[in-house]
Amino acid sequence: MTDRLPHMLRADAQDNRDRVLEAARALFAERGIDVTMRQIARRADVGPATLYRRFPTKQILVDEAFEYELRSCRGIVDDGCADPDPWRGFCSVIERISLLNVRNQGFVDAFMSANPGIDTFSAHRASLLRMLAELAGRARAAGQLRRDFVIDDLVIVLLAGRGLSSTPPSSREAAARRFAVLAIDGFRESPTNGDLTRAPRLVFEKARTVR
Repeated sequence: MTDRLPHMLRADAQDNRDRVLEAARALFAERGIDVTMRQIARRADVGPATLYRRFPTKQILVDEAFEYELRSCRGIVDDGCADPDPWRGFCSVIERISLLNVRNQGFVDAFMSANPGIDTFSAHRASLLRMLAELAGRARAAGQLRRDFVIDDLVIVLLAGRGLSSTPPSSREAAARRFAVLAIDGFRESPTNGDLTRAPRLVFEKARTVR
């Protein structure tokens, strides 16, 4: 009996950890990353002490809760950059990330946050934006991406797409697909393109440059 007790305790601790992560993912997806640790503990049906024992800071919890989305996001960018047709690769990134984002309200918040208290993704963000800037540069050199595109324009699309999470769940994916098509059409090089206004400064200088 005593030999089984440590194993039972470990199983119970793992169950609590899994419940906290499940609750955090659900709340972040529904409401964004501004939910409190106390709300997460309540949803997981664990005490605050148990939650903080498994996840000492909210930063650690955010990091683990979005591990899948972060891997998925990198895979999308890797696939787009590997496409021999840079415009097709660029379009696939917009389409797939739009769908990824609409499924989780909190992921874009966490990924694009400039708040050092919760921003655990800065290195990933810098790397992915740099890769996307290079992909955009190749698409523009091929004459398919509008000449006045800057990487901040893609960030605007990511931030704007976050608003689709407020649409009815049954319509979100369809809305995300249509939004992606509209964004791609706006990025396409055309002799009828109008002049854009000055781009806002949303990302760091090294990622902003499109060669």
